[in-house]
Amino acid sequence: MKTPNNAFYYSRCRYQPSPDEVAASCDVTFAMLADPESAMDVACGKHGAASGMGPGKGYVDVSTVDGDTSKLINGHIKATGASFLEAPVSGSKKPAEDGQLIFLAAGDKSLYNTVAPLLDIMGKSRFYLGDVGNGAAMKLVVNMIMGSMMATFSEGLLHSEKVGLDPNVLVEVVSQGAISAPMYSLKGPSMIESLYPTAFPLKHQQK
Repeated sequence: MKTPNNAFYYSRCRYQPSPDEVAASCDVTFAMLADPESAMDVACGKHGAASGMGPGKGYVDVSTVDGDTSKLINGHIKATGASFLEAPVSGSKKPAEDGQLIFLAAGDKSLYNTVAPLLDIMGKSRFYLGDVGNGAAMKLVVNMIMGSMMATFSEGLLHSEKVGLDPNVLVEVVSQGAISAPMYSLKGPSMIESLYPTAFPLKHQQK
């Protein structure tokens, strides 16, 4: 029978039933949640990670949230004597699977230096941006640019088909020009085939 305990067996992970128990058993706790409400609940809610933290421990929040939420979580974590680092990522499902994320970190510099080797395993690059809130702000700006890019690219593909051009050739032309972007080459072929496997839910674009 599959249980939470044996589901992690082969990856040599240990299951804990609540965030505070996870935090109590770890020197550094990483959290990656979908939205501000979930991030706050896991960090600061009943049985939240903050309840299991104290001096000498660290909390790294990799969630994409707004700066105010990140600052609230920072306050709760620091009140326990622990250290806090926000580290939202640029990159979706495929880059995460390939260890090609970009970490946009801000907060406790000592904790950043401590977890840097772990970030290097999960990502291809990392940036330290100073005070808590700056990482969240950078991530939201990146998301804004990404959304604009993909909206324009979608219109371009559709218009090329309407005027009788081959959209595959459009992707190739774009990929070799000044407006080339990895996102276009990655998403273009599946968009042409009307295949849209979820990598980043649209509801998470607005934060």
